[in-house]
Amino acid sequence: MSNGLSFEKAMKRLEEIVNCLENGNLTLDEALEAYNEGIKLSFYCNKKLEEAEGKIVKIINDNDVYKETDIYNELKE
Repeated sequence: MSNGLSFEKAMKRLEEIVNCLENGNLTLDEALEAYNEGIKLSFYCNKKLEEAEGKIVKIINDNDVYKETDIYNELKE
């Protein structure tokens, strides 16, 4: 997948592919091609979500001292 592709654009394209596959108006070759593109987009979106989860932080006020905590790691504990 292209690094310039945004999560939102990838999701929109994935929805279009799902709609086309659900309609059943594609030839077998077209359906396979669309399915393969959909799988790639799905992996791309999942990777983007995992990256976003890793960047989410929470600011904690501990005796008037603020520090950042990684929510993702905190939730895993």
